[in-house]
Amino acid sequence: MQVPLLDLRAQYASLKNEIIAEISEICDSQHFILGPKVEKLESEIAAYCRSTGAVGVTSGSDALIISLMVEGIKAGDEVITTPFTFFATVGAIVRVGATPIFADIDPVTFNIDPKKIEEKITLRTKAIIPVHLFGQAADMDPIMEIARKHNLVVIEDACQAIGAEYKGRRVGSIGNYGAFSFFPSKNLGCFGDGGMVTCNDPEKVKLLKIFRNHGQSGTYMHDYVGGNFRLDALQAAVLSIKLRDLDKWSEARQHNAAEYRKLFAAAKLEDKVALPQEAAYPVRHIYNQFCIRVSGGRRDALRAFLQEQGVGCAVYYPLSLHLQNCFRNLGGKPGDYPVSEQVSGEILALPIYPESTTEQREYVVDTIAKFFA
Repeated sequence: MQVPLLDLRAQYASLKNEIIAEISEICDSQHFILGPKVEKLESEIAAYCRSTGAVGVTSGSDALIISLMVEGIKAGDEVITTPFTFFATVGAIVRVGATPIFADIDPVTFNIDPKKIEEKITLRTKAIIPVHLFGQAADMDPIMEIARKHNLVVIEDACQAIGAEYKGRRVGSIGNYGAFSFFPSKNLGCFGDGGMVTCNDPEKVKLLKIFRNHGQSGTYMHDYVGGNFRLDALQAAVLSIKLRDLDKWSEARQHNAAEYRKLFAAAKLEDKVALPQEAAYPVRHIYNQFCIRVSGGRRDALRAFLQEQGVGCAVYYPLSLHLQNCFRNLGGKPGDYPVSEQVSGEILALPIYPESTTEQREYVVDTIAKFFA
């Protein structure tokens, strides 16, 4: 049996006619960048995330960058974030000239540990970027309390977590900004790259729209040095269609995660692999990824075995960011962030996309059981 890590064909087939009609309408209009389709999506995402405003941008990476730019974060400033995340979180900080400062992660959620943040704050600290990794919200109340105490901006990296909730609040509506990615593998994905920034400050929403269009306040009138961060109408139209089914797809992922737990328990594999855990605080986990942990140095061997048997899997992420070559100037060394480093050596993502079947999950778990037999 072949079980891909992700297969978007069934999702597309169910929406194909409507999507093609929308694309045809845009081609007829020849209005490809920003415009009414983007404005419609912005209103829909703001309502969905329960935020005051939303601004469509080119990617989740650029959503982070533009949020930092609007806040004037620059060379000499420091931004605290997690070392266990996709590269773009930290890359955005460096791109604006600031210095990333890492705080280790919580071993249960894999998100930044609020207890490790305050000790990292200096006179140069300007912001905190918590990441809602794999679809589970970081512990935002203590993070926001620290930010208020030290007058810091909070940019939620919600690129993997649209629709996730923290104590009943949607991610992206809690901090000063929320950054979202619509990369095709996300729970809400477009047909290429796309992103969104949510914000509850109407004046900052206006600035975000200025910065995404080269800092223009009027045609060829530039008040700031912004960038080309404009969302395409084609992507916005696709996302508006898919947004209607987002909760259904996220609920299917939750169902698939619950089924995995039952199958692993029935196979008596709890002592062989550690399953993902939900936080002690109330969350709505939307399972962008279902990541197990394999200890004893056997993760890579299991990964190879699964791939040989036709099971798609992936390592998110194999090297804690403080140890990446491009950040060696920061002086990071092994042992600096022990939880992040340990998780990086043990983590393995299994297929959990909404259309995957019980039979496929049974095969995945049976294959893992064979490996450990």
